[in-house]
Amino acid sequence: MTPEEMQARLLYRDGLMLVIDKPPGLPVHRGPKGVEAFEDYFDALRFGLPRSPALAHRLDRDTTGCLVLGRHRKALALLGKLFKQGKVGKTYWAVVAGGPAADEGRIDIALSKRDESRGWWMKPDPHGLPSVTMWRVMGRSEGLTWLALEPVTGRTHQLRVHCAEMGFPIVGDNIYGSAPRVGGPTLHLHAREVVVPISKNKPAVTITAPVPPHMRELLGKCGWNGERIDEPSSPLP
Repeated sequence: MTPEEMQARLLYRDGLMLVIDKPPGLPVHRGPKGVEAFEDYFDALRFGLPRSPALAHRLDRDTTGCLVLGRHRKALALLGKLFKQGKVGKTYWAVVAGGPAADEGRIDIALSKRDESRGWWMKPDPHGLPSVTMWRVMGRSEGLTWLALEPVTGRTHQLRVHCAEMGFPIVGDNIYGSAPRVGGPTLHLHAREVVVPISKNKPAVTITAPVPPHMRELLGKCGWNGERIDEPSSPLP
């Protein structure tokens, strides 16, 4: 990814944070195997500061959309506190196989690691960490549903496990759903919007990420009308 391509993914910028539009297929940070990661390209986002920005949270490898970065240590500490306290609003869009009968609801299923050899893989566990997701139906099609998901807690793979356990796995989920490990559709999970109360004296900043190309066909079948123009939701100073 060239510096220009990285900068083109910028959705929001101020003195404390950046929000960028993460593409599918790249882990956000380097793992033990040293594979290519999204953070390898953050140097293109310094904008005059001596250090590259750093991750304030994480998204799964194949999840797209709003990813928040802190521009320096003080900003990272503030953002980390906001995320930990649940003060950052997060809305994801997902296309799921099947779907719930109701139009909105709440999923309350505790989660824990499946086992240490599976890394981040999670499982339902009544003795695990409390995990809550709010959901709302945005549209339906034959065999598919477009959901807006709001994680109240921020457990690893929470939305994917919760949807699968409720009987409507996310399209393209090759861990918790039925998608093939190779050659199947890309995960249809998109971090559509974040709301960050970054300043005490100003309204919270709301940033929206454009729908990625791989989700547009199925979202359209579920009633999404497309976007007139994909441009940053906030001015870039």
